[in-house]
Amino acid sequence: FELGPTEDGKVGLVFVNEIKGGNIPKEFIPSVEKGFREAMKNGPLAGFEIEGIKVTLKDGSFHAVDSDQLSFELAAKLGFKEAGRKAKPVIMEPIMKLEVVTPEEYMGDIVGDLNRRRGTVNGMDDRNNAKVIKAFVPLSEMFGYVTSLRTLSSGRATSSMEFEKYEAAPTNVAEDVVAKAKG
Repeated sequence: FELGPTEDGKVGLVFVNEIKGGNIPKEFIPSVEKGFREAMKNGPLAGFEIEGIKVTLKDGSFHAVDSDQLSFELAAKLGFKEAGRKAKPVIMEPIMKLEVVTPEEYMGDIVGDLNRRRGTVNGMDDRNNAKVIKAFVPLSEMFGYVTSLRTLSSGRATSSMEFEKYEAAPTNVAEDVVAKAKG
């Protein structure tokens, strides 16, 4: 089999059967797909589920006496785990779209705080005699943010946050996650 990314960031398993000539009987192909689906639930890095992957089944063999559906499912799981370790997987983290409305005198402190939180400021606007800061910030850095924002702005700034996308976590963050998972 061959592993690869899904097209257009599709989520889940994209399973392609390219077996020719009956090297694996048709009745065992669903068991192979099931094995890959099950293996995705417990990925190679820290046991987290794999978001999306394309698996192309290229070739295989069977034994007329010893082959059964369970053996093909287990073979798919084992093969997936082995290939997953070699595929250089990454830990993805949720990135949030943040909007902060603040009086101008607190902008510098708030932008500095967002930078400390690995945030990326991507715009500033004016709204009703206040400044609006727009940024992308990893969710893991946003715990306790409202309290910090109140402190930085003497309670005069407000914020709203919504999910934007997933991005690969930086190496140091990913290493910490993996180390905590191994425990």
